[in-house]
Amino acid sequence: MRLNSELISKYNTPAPRYTSYPTVPFWQNDLTGSSWSDLVTKAFALYGKEEGISLYIHLPFCESLCTYCGCNKRITKNHQTEFPYILALLREWDIYLNLIGEKPKLAGIHLGGGTPTFFSPDNLYFLLATIMDDCDVLDDREFSFEGHPNNTTFSHLKNLAELGFDRVSYGIQDFDSKVQQAIHRIQPLDAVKKAVYNARQNEYQSINFDLIYGLPHQSITSLQSTFESVQDLAPERIAFYSYAHVPSAFPAQKSYEKHLPDEFLKRQMYEFGKDQLIRMGYEEIGMDHFAKPTDPLNQAKKVGKLHRNFMGYTTSPSKMLLGLGASSISDLHIGYAQNTKSIETYQNTLLADKWPLVKGHALSQEDIAVKELILDLICNQQATIDDVIWDAMPEENKANLLQMEVEGLLHINQNRVKITDEGMAIVRNICKQFDLRMANKASESPVFSKAI
Repeated sequence: MRLNSELISKYNTPAPRYTSYPTVPFWQNDLTGSSWSDLVTKAFALYGKEEGISLYIHLPFCESLCTYCGCNKRITKNHQTEFPYILALLREWDIYLNLIGEKPKLAGIHLGGGTPTFFSPDNLYFLLATIMDDCDVLDDREFSFEGHPNNTTFSHLKNLAELGFDRVSYGIQDFDSKVQQAIHRIQPLDAVKKAVYNARQNEYQSINFDLIYGLPHQSITSLQSTFESVQDLAPERIAFYSYAHVPSAFPAQKSYEKHLPDEFLKRQMYEFGKDQLIRMGYEEIGMDHFAKPTDPLNQAKKVGKLHRNFMGYTTSPSKMLLGLGASSISDLHIGYAQNTKSIETYQNTLLADKWPLVKGHALSQEDIAVKELILDLICNQQATIDDVIWDAMPEENKANLLQMEVEGLLHINQNRVKITDEGMAIVRNICKQFDLRMANKASESPVFSKAI
């Protein structure tokens, strides 16, 4: 069973992606440098000391603008920007080390962007080797990075492999040349083949492709061609994202508005892509993600140990994620903080040995309960509804859940909610019913992309 056109229209409304709860627009933003320091110290004692810590390192530079992209980036061809930025990253890392007061266990690293492979292989090696020298690296660590197929060289892959990286994610989006030209992401199939081959040669255990549906000029026919190429290259994981059209935030998206598919064709594209992936032997992990049956993500899901954070789905149990770099977000499980998006402000603030934070949120006990419920829904397709949460929910939201049950999108049995396979198409809408922060500020309307 698939969503009919009536349900698509009904639920194709703006909703958060729930990479965090509360979502960033509803953070209280009452953290100071000293209160963030206190939260870091507390989180390390609660979680980091035993489980280890994970790092997200934001490397924001790109040589050209991809017009579909909603990430924080700086477009430049000036590679003299690399080393001053690395020094700022290491200053920020030192602040965290001084707070922690001991050699931490390192459970994971993810390099995101921007384009991490904008940085030279030697500069990346220096940055990461310096950080890792300060840590005890866990045997089951997860080290991964995002690579652009056009500039991820054999040396990039080799240097990172020597440091323990064995996962790479390539931003493909679509192989169709007309689509690539519209979104200004031109990368020949041969470049992708070479990037995949080089990763295999360096013994990378997991290659992920990011694909997007709903792009300008995309069609079922062009998607079919894209998936044929995907099948030939056989990555271990696929992230099949819905294109987020938010031209008010990203004006470059206005250039191709008239060439976007309508909501029904867009949903057909998703269903077509999902069918193709299942036919190829991939299994659905959760929201937007697919993996081969032997992949660790799949195995973690089957035993109820799948996790999700700002980096995506992960098998790492580490609750303490520290974000380094301009615009990066830290998730301590009990608190969030985001760095300034301005590269210059980020670097100058750290030269003064101050936190480069611009917003944050200390989670209440209610926040933590809702956060864990939403994570369970997104990772495990089911969750327990705490009485405190149910009592705090608006009657309208409770009625929405009951209507979703009538529509076959979920089942509620006493205090348990289980999302059906059909209901996973609107998992963001379902999570939204439990979003107490949003419910309490219903008059505020931050910009979110549509859910379907």
